[in-house]
Amino acid sequence: MDLFDKAEATLTGAGEKAILVHIDLPDRLGREDLDEFHHLVTSSGVVPVVELLGKRDRPDAALYIGSGKAEELAALVAEHEADVALFNHALTPGQERNLEKIVKCRVLDRTGLILDIFAQRARTHEGRLQVELAQLRHMQTRLVRGWTHLERQKGGIGLRGPGETQLETDRRLVRERVRAIEGRLEKVRKQRAQGRRSRERSETPLISLVGYTNAGKSTLFNTLTSSDVYVADQLFATLDPTLRKVRIPGIGPTILADTVGFIRHLPHRLVDAFRATLEETVSATLLLHVTDCSAEERDENIEAVNAVLSEIDADEVPTLHVFNKVDLTDFAPHIDRDENGVATCVWISATQQLGFELLYEALAERLADSWIDRWVRLPANAGKLRARLHEAGEVTEEGSALDGSLLLRIRVNRIHFERLLREAGLTKDEVFIESAAVAAQINASYNRPDSSSAS
Repeated sequence: MDLFDKAEATLTGAGEKAILVHIDLPDRLGREDLDEFHHLVTSSGVVPVVELLGKRDRPDAALYIGSGKAEELAALVAEHEADVALFNHALTPGQERNLEKIVKCRVLDRTGLILDIFAQRARTHEGRLQVELAQLRHMQTRLVRGWTHLERQKGGIGLRGPGETQLETDRRLVRERVRAIEGRLEKVRKQRAQGRRSRERSETPLISLVGYTNAGKSTLFNTLTSSDVYVADQLFATLDPTLRKVRIPGIGPTILADTVGFIRHLPHRLVDAFRATLEETVSATLLLHVTDCSAEERDENIEAVNAVLSEIDADEVPTLHVFNKVDLTDFAPHIDRDENGVATCVWISATQQLGFELLYEALAERLADSWIDRWVRLPANAGKLRARLHEAGEVTEEGSALDGSLLLRIRVNRIHFERLLREAGLTKDEVFIESAAVAAQINASYNRPDSSSAS
């Protein structure tokens, strides 16, 4: 069996029958949610036939579930002719091997199940590379499982010496493949960094959607951007990142990024493999933390997302919390503010488009510090600067004064505005003008007698 065929064989397949195993452990040992496990299983495409539940104070070192439960699991596998046993827990390689010897079928833990779902969802070349990298890293510690029966494969004339076992060969092949994928992903990171530098030069704000998986991020993304990103009532329906330009009222052009959903106890190797994608989150101007407010485990989901954000060093990025799916609760759309009056949470429904005017209001407030909203007076020969201001942001009002100077009410990024002024050889003191002075100058221009009446 080829190494990468073996990797594929560890994954679940659509239509396979599975026995689900869930052990209730104390919270301090990382209790998993059974309902979420069911959702993971159905998202993977397998057919759950029966559950094996139990309770322990601590996992068994050799079998995780103990010898008695292992024999019970073996009987269920034989009775239902199951193809795979899925554990709602992280198993060690030794525990997987020991269980497979007893139950006589494949054993897949929670991490392997999530990897399988990721493999099904990846559509772009980058996404497939990231999934393969995570799979190979997960497989590295489990290679011994399939090759313990093989002896040395090399030797004979011209190849005398200790030789190399099949296991050692496979480990070397995995290491080489991992290095190759990391090299490709490094190129992806450089391309993304170049794109970010381009956005930084234009000072276009980047708003990144983050949140627990199946919280409604893609639905919100589609509504805000009029896009058709894949949406389904599945965990990890979105895997490949999507960026779209959107105009926020009162702000102007922004970039909105839809990212992979997080999950409780997300394996570190997955976070590391998807770091190139998650860098869009770290470099965001503002995070929209989307939460399903109708979920019973809402608070736990928020903590899980915050834990991943901390792991990727994005916990210091300004965040606006969006509580989605108010249509499934008794809550009405509204904005929560802190003691300083700053918008911290917005309650909306993405499917019913409830509360979107409040969301736009909160976005405008949170991004306002980096934007200028006022009247400016430009010299009559500053037509190029006027055109650049139209490109850079919103020109909401426009007029002209008696001396031919241009009067504009602008809404534009502060840093970009200052750069445009420097290029035009002007300063803020020269162009800034108060609203009352603008009104007087515009009125004066309209009241100016034309040449025909003067004659």
